[in-house]
Amino acid sequence: MAAIKLSKENLKEIKKAVHEAESKTSGEIATAFIKESDDYAVYELIFAVICGFVYFTVLMFFRHPVESMLKNMSWDYSIDYLLLFFGFSTFLVISLFYLLANLPFIDRLIVPKKVMRIKVNRRAVRYFMESGVYKTKDRTGILIFISALERRVELLADSGISGRIAREKWTDIVDHITAGIKTGSLTGHLTQSIEECGSLLAEHFPIQPDDVNEIEDDIEILEK
Repeated sequence: MAAIKLSKENLKEIKKAVHEAESKTSGEIATAFIKESDDYAVYELIFAVICGFVYFTVLMFFRHPVESMLKNMSWDYSIDYLLLFFGFSTFLVISLFYLLANLPFIDRLIVPKKVMRIKVNRRAVRYFMESGVYKTKDRTGILIFISALERRVELLADSGISGRIAREKWTDIVDHITAGIKTGSLTGHLTQSIEECGSLLAEHFPIQPDDVNEIEDDIEILEK
C-alpha cells in the first residue's frame, strides 16, 4: 500500500470543503493529519532482539562449520574468534532488523492493533485540547484526526454535539475516510465526509447571523 501524501492541491480541496461545510452551520470542523501517533520504539526493539535471538540460536547449530571457516581464514585461530564472530554478527542482525522495523508496513505487522488504537486515540484527544476544538462558543466543535502509519481515523465531537447526533453516524463517516485511505483516495473521501459532517451539524446547529469562524479551515499537518 502506497504512503499517504497530501499535495498542495489536496490541502486546498480540504480547506475548501471545510469552509463550505461550515457555511451552513454554527458548528466548527477541525481536521488534522499526522504521519504516526507514536514512534513505537519499544516494539521495534523487542522485534529486533527476538530476531537476533533466533539468529543466534540457529547459528549455534552451525558452530563447527563456522569454526572451520574461521580456522581457514586465520593462521593463529583462537576460540575467542568464534565468540567474537557470534557476538558481532548477532549485534549486526539486531541492528539490521531494528532499522527494518522502522518501515511503516513492518510497524503495522509487529505493533498490536490495540496498542495502535490507543496511541491514535490519545494523540487525537491531545490535539483536540491543544487546538482549542473543545472550547468553541457553544461546544459544537468536531475533530477529524487522521494518523497515516496506523491507517486510523478518530472523530471527536465536543459535549454540545455528542448528545444530539448518534454515534453510528460518526462511525459511518470514519469508515468512509478509512476506506479512502485503503484505496488511495483519501482526499476525495475526506472532503465527502467533511460535507456530511456539515450537513449533520446544520440539522442541529444551523448557521447564525453572528456566527464567527473560531477555528482555521486548513488541515493541520502535525509532526509529533
